Amino acid sequence: MDEVNVEGTQSKEKLEDYAYVLDFLPYGYPDDKRPIHKREPLAQLVGEKYFTLLEVSIKRGQNPLVMDRVYIGKGERDVVFKIKRKLSYEDLTPAAKAELPYVIEHIVKQNEKRFVEFFNKAESITTKMHQLELLPKIGKKTMWTIIEERKKKPFESFGDIVQRVKGIKSPEKLIVERIIYELQNPQTKYKIFTG
Repeated sequence: MDEVNVEGTQSKEKLEDYAYVLDFLPYGYPDDKRPIHKREPLAQLVGEKYFTLLEVSIKRGQNPLVMDRVYIGKGERDVVFKIKRKLSYEDLTPAAKAELPYVIEHIVKQNEKRFVEFFNKAESITTKMHQLELLPKIGKKTMWTIIEERKKKPFESFGDIVQRVKGIKSPEKLIVERIIYELQNPQTKYKIFTG
């Protein structure tokens, strides 16, 4: 495993190279008591690969918008100055919490192939539970339909899943719900999509 790239910390977590802006705070947090000219511009981000929630400082003169994709990996960054810390779901601003489902859905749709592969490769966790059942609204009957259909031919897209599996209208929304659940419940025993 890689180290998380939060400057000054070493951890056995996976690196994010890109993240999406959830909220931009040009003068930092409202409860910051320092004079406005001494505050640093901050943003709250969600990672593209492992959905890591991060607080970053933004380079002066940059004004990222919600849903902007920014580079946070090693080396020269154009928008992000420094990764300050990892955040929990509770640390997010109300605006960031409101944007989170839309930003995650955008990430899921932009990486459709990756998430369709989950439907093609998900497996049993225990003798009584399957990874597919961790998605909201998927019970045993739907799980077995997915397994039977993927044996015939791997799913190629979200549209293909919708056509072949009755009861699933928006596979991407099921994935988004699960990702948000994992972010809200970091102690959950089974994590499928988050770091």
